[in-house]
Amino acid sequence: MSQHTLPFSLSPEFRDMKNAVIGNNKQKANLIVLGAVPRLLYLLQQETSSTELKTECAVVLGSLAMGLLSPDLKFIEACLRCLRTIFTSPVTPEELLYTDATVIPHLMALLSRSRYTQEYICQIFSHCCKGPDHQTILFNHGAVQNIAHLLTSVSYKVRMQALKCFSVLAFENPQVSMTLVNVLVDGELLPQIFVKMLQRDKPIEMQLTSAKCLTYMCRAGAIRTDDNCIVLKTLPCLVRMCSKERLLEERVEGAETLAYLIEPDVELQRIASITDHLIAMLADYFKYPSSVSAITDIKRLDHDLKHAHELRQAAFKLYASLGANDEDIRKKIIETENMMDRIVTGLSESSVKVRLAAVRCLHSLSRSVQQLRTSFQDHAVWKPLMKVLQNAPDEILVVASSMLCNLLLEFSPSKEPILESGAVELLCGLTQSENPALRVNGIWALMNMAFQAEQKIKADILRSLSTEQLFRLLSDSDLNVLMKTLGLLRNLLSTRPHIDKIMSTHGKQIMQAVTLILEGEHNIEVKEQTLCILANIADGTTAKELIMTNDDILQKIKYYMGHSHVKLQLAAMFCISNLIWNEEEGSQERQDKLRDMGIVDILHKLSQSPDSNLCDKAKMALQQYLA
Repeated sequence: MSQHTLPFSLSPEFRDMKNAVIGNNKQKANLIVLGAVPRLLYLLQQETSSTELKTECAVVLGSLAMGLLSPDLKFIEACLRCLRTIFTSPVTPEELLYTDATVIPHLMALLSRSRYTQEYICQIFSHCCKGPDHQTILFNHGAVQNIAHLLTSVSYKVRMQALKCFSVLAFENPQVSMTLVNVLVDGELLPQIFVKMLQRDKPIEMQLTSAKCLTYMCRAGAIRTDDNCIVLKTLPCLVRMCSKERLLEERVEGAETLAYLIEPDVELQRIASITDHLIAMLADYFKYPSSVSAITDIKRLDHDLKHAHELRQAAFKLYASLGANDEDIRKKIIETENMMDRIVTGLSESSVKVRLAAVRCLHSLSRSVQQLRTSFQDHAVWKPLMKVLQNAPDEILVVASSMLCNLLLEFSPSKEPILESGAVELLCGLTQSENPALRVNGIWALMNMAFQAEQKIKADILRSLSTEQLFRLLSDSDLNVLMKTLGLLRNLLSTRPHIDKIMSTHGKQIMQAVTLILEGEHNIEVKEQTLCILANIADGTTAKELIMTNDDILQKIKYYMGHSHVKLQLAAMFCISNLIWNEEEGSQERQDKLRDMGIVDILHKLSQSPDSNLCDKAKMALQQYLA
């Protein structure tokens, strides 16, 4: 215990205060009036305060909450005002509201007492509702029914706090959102009430919050993206919030909400991109603090500085959503004044949130083949990106490595310089991460790197990754990791000399891995990829022998030729075709061995298949026997 806390902890005044307050309404009222609550909150948040003191503070606060049982309305309102101060304080953990199961139903019951109880309780709820567990508790205690009618209250403050409640209740919550759609208040459906609150003559705070309610209900699947209330009302309202006329904090909130609304829907992205010159309007978000404000008003400068990084973050987020799918929109964004420079600068900002938003924005733009070949090359985007990948929090690493996958596609001119800057080691390192998303991206980028690559790059990948790690990834519990690892193996084993070279050094282990996967409980896609790897091996000159001398594998290929799934039959057929191809040395012996195994009979059967693709492949293979 720190010596500073001793006087507090053992202070007789504090004990007296606690004892006086418990069970004494008059004293409680005095305590509220005397402003002891901020003092208690101050003590609660001090790192140096002892546990004993914190407990005592909590007891006093708990006792204040008990005052809500009083028959005296004025007193209840005073207690609620005090509880609102406590719960809206950043030092109070939200969980505090839910620790005693009787509190929520009691607050619900008090909602009908007065406009002040309505305002304070809604404010407490909206502040303490963080995440699905809290949403469920409030929902199950009738929050929707109890708060809905407050949206038509005569008090603006009550309407506003009720609206805020609905926005936090609906966020990423299909259950709440689906309920809200059908709620009637004075004969009107809630979405219609929200739309009325969006209108231009309403206060900005109300417009923004109702736009959030409709956005969250739409994202939770309760309102269609092509519904008029979204296309004609919510989206234009949010675009308006991004304009120069609005306060900086309103512009931040408007852009972030709009980014969230349009993120999954290409049609909304197209509509937003041509509404009120939005793309050009967002460029203005990068102009704070402006030089003019620096000269005229130091207070204004301070405000601008505080919001400058939030504005940049919001603009990057919205650009990322706008450019998620449409090539023309990406082009427009990139052609906006100095945009690539701004994004590249964003990659090295001190604020993690801005860095993350900048990486997301670049990642969105990097989905464009055209941009990868031009703007990304002109601005050498790969350089700052490689720097970001050196040491960043996981959430940034996931997006940055995902973008690196795009920069390593075979048509991207950045591929060469990235390879030269030590990307192989970096990516092999990612495949060992605890985070499955990073393992997937590491292996995915290596897969893209190995595609049609020269032998040296393939050898580098195998050396850096090590066969042990490759086989660890082939038994990874994450399906995406397994699929991408098979993709990597398939790309490594392409073009004959490479296939023979790799199989001469790693053949035994690769055949073992293939056997294990074909025997295991895996889905069709995994088995298909594995059979395609075998078909590639069968295309090698010397590598073929590793299949021909392995009766177990030959039996598996035969089994999959007769499988009920066409994809697997086709993949097995590729293996057979590559093994019996006439023009290659030793083809006669291979054909004989496979005939003895009954493969020709299966080919005859498959040549009658209703699947035209399979039928053609079987006939082509039979031709090899006749030639």
